[in-house]
Amino acid sequence: MKVVVTGAKGQLGTDLVHLLADRGYEVYGYGREELDITNFDQVKQVIAEVHPDVVIHAAAYTKVDLAESEPDQAFLINAYGTRNVAVASEAVGAKLVYISTDYVFDGTANAPYNEFAPTNPLSVYGKSKLAGEQFVRDFHSKFFIVRTSWVYGKHGNNFVKTMLKLAQERDELMVVHDQVGCPTYTVDLANCILELIQTEKYGIYHVSNLGHCSWYEFAKAIFEGAGIIEVKVNPCTTKDFPRPAPRPAYSVFAHMALKLNGFSEMREWREALKEFIMQIKL
Repeated sequence: MKVVVTGAKGQLGTDLVHLLADRGYEVYGYGREELDITNFDQVKQVIAEVHPDVVIHAAAYTKVDLAESEPDQAFLINAYGTRNVAVASEAVGAKLVYISTDYVFDGTANAPYNEFAPTNPLSVYGKSKLAGEQFVRDFHSKFFIVRTSWVYGKHGNNFVKTMLKLAQERDELMVVHDQVGCPTYTVDLANCILELIQTEKYGIYHVSNLGHCSWYEFAKAIFEGAGIIEVKVNPCTTKDFPRPAPRPAYSVFAHMALKLNGFSEMREWREALKEFIMQIKL
């Protein structure tokens, strides 16, 4: 089976390319140097030439705060770039996986969001990713929209690596405690996507590790897992750390689609985090 991966050099894309290759798939991974998703003719040409069975679209504009002052760029990449990939994938009959985000929700819920919950993004980033979802629905007939959250892995920058780096520089940290969500390990996310593409159970899926926490609890678990006891972590509020883009205060996922479609649930977030910390210490 041939698989095209966009955003192949990102933290999820890199793990996807490795996993698919290990499982015997013929993988074509493209970073932005090889494939400019905003160039419709190029996207059409590349996908037509490869003629893949599956396209996993992980390329995205992910600078959440910068998007507030660069909305055109965010929508060009996340909305129209996704439209280009969707149209080109549909033309060759390939299944499409679009990686989306918890930022499509406003975070005002008091129970976990399932896949049928109404969306209401607060930020430009969230709005541009939701526009991408809409283009996938409009222009593709065999798609998996995979919403994920708080992603970390070996390749690329993420919260876990930032905390471990700060622990070497400081003995005290402030971390927000009033934003709650679901951490997701890229290796587990990639394995779940691999399971999805082997089926025709199309639709929207919420994919994250089980359980939830605040960023403050996440930071404490990171230091605990890494055996760092000399850093004091203090809780603070979102208001104490103003950022250009608003974040959903509560973006906990329910995994209804995985459960109802008979897919295996992901492991608990603390268990995944422990494995990741062991991996990067090796």
